[in-house]
Amino acid sequence: MSRFRRNAVVGLALVAALALTSCTSDGDTGPTGDDDSTVTVGLVLEPTDLDIRRTSGAALEQVLIDNVYEGLVSRTADGGIVDTLAENHEISDDGLTYTFTLNDGVVFHSGDELTVDDVVSSLTTVKDDDSLLDNAIYANVTSIAAEGDDTVVITLSAPDSNFLWNLTGRGGLVFEEDDDTDFSTATNGTGPYTLDRWRQGSSISLARFDDYWGDAAQVSEVVFEYIPDATAGVNAIVAGDIDVLTPVDANLREQVEAVDELTITEGRTTDKYTLAFNNQRAPLDDVRVREALRLAIDHEAIIAAIGGAGIEQGGPIPELDPGFEDLTDVRPFDPERARELLAEAGQSDLALTLTIPNIYATTVSNLLVSQFKDVGVTLTVDSVEFGAWLEDVYQNKDYDLSYVDHLEARDFGNWANPEYYFGYDNPEVQSLFQESIAATDEEQASALLAQAARIVAEDHAGDVLYNATALTAIADGITGFPTDSPNARLDLGELAAE
Repeated sequence: MSRFRRNAVVGLALVAALALTSCTSDGDTGPTGDDDSTVTVGLVLEPTDLDIRRTSGAALEQVLIDNVYEGLVSRTADGGIVDTLAENHEISDDGLTYTFTLNDGVVFHSGDELTVDDVVSSLTTVKDDDSLLDNAIYANVTSIAAEGDDTVVITLSAPDSNFLWNLTGRGGLVFEEDDDTDFSTATNGTGPYTLDRWRQGSSISLARFDDYWGDAAQVSEVVFEYIPDATAGVNAIVAGDIDVLTPVDANLREQVEAVDELTITEGRTTDKYTLAFNNQRAPLDDVRVREALRLAIDHEAIIAAIGGAGIEQGGPIPELDPGFEDLTDVRPFDPERARELLAEAGQSDLALTLTIPNIYATTVSNLLVSQFKDVGVTLTVDSVEFGAWLEDVYQNKDYDLSYVDHLEARDFGNWANPEYYFGYDNPEVQSLFQESIAATDEEQASALLAQAARIVAEDHAGDVLYNATALTAIADGITGFPTDSPNARLDLGELAAE
């Protein structure tokens, strides 16, 4: 239950605190705006483990990066890069040397001061351990060294136009050297919040870190309540049990808008709701079959069915990312041509299985079943737990088709990686991607990505059903909640309850 409740006249008022809170108020007074307030946020996907360097999935990045853990640099919701633990940074003209000057007075949640050795150790650990996530971002790094007490110098063997951006991810996070914390269930970062409690299967609570080196968090506690069911989430925000809900199912939007004390925001995202094809499994290794499936899809109908909270994206790169080009003309809705292609491929009675995590509503999968049936393809939907999806699809590549939200920004490299679960192996795409990485000019790098993206689209290696628009419901009195790309990162440094 939220620490706040709405009142038709005055907006937010405190309700009786729960077991995790230390002060109570049950009067119908206006917003308190004090530092002891708690904000409850409804989310969908709960992490399976807290070890952010070993556990895949966006759920950990969403709540822990920028709030609990920090790196030398971080990213903004609109795709910018900002200095964080680094006071400033410089990149040499040849793109080979990155020099970071650290901020003073940074302390870990353990109480120990951040040192330059912690930074060097953290980055070197990821570089040297290929079992850690994002190890690959250090492929071109030849050395990570300290210069004096406040400077870290990273030297590359070749330019990498994505390197600074990659440092904003989990591979660039800074940990205390020789820390014996059990990171599967606990944390020790430098961010404005500490992990207070993880009630597995229910919620994660963050508490303000009073010794934070930067601007202090404006609320005492943030509780992330995990509500996988979209209707239950809307019921919770309407009832006042939570203060923020993201995302809001667009088909339930009117229920939220009917409450005067709630506001719906629309945010831009890099969320790519992707119909993945297993390019290594017959008959999906035949481009005619892949193209037929794409031409059978009525993307406008899918977006309408989800309440209009999305835009068409014909290629693998969304509008917010470098290399974007409108490629919707590559896959027009053309069921007749789809049938012809299937006949040419000798697939007169094709049956496929769509594996989908059960956190997703059935709206899209039901439409795909109907649209594929219209061209003679029988689609069986296998709805599984997210953990099972990670193991069977993501890790073992045991699937025909899959449907998930790929929300990460600048992730085109997945299409240039034949080992990724898409199983797409195109040397020309791989070459263009590597050229874009090696480019020291941003416009050149973007142009090369656009070339590679067109090849992927024309190869029909997969299909982005839509690029999502993020709908977030926010109660009156709550300010500073990020509304762009909330599924990827929730930097709560400016969150306040007025």
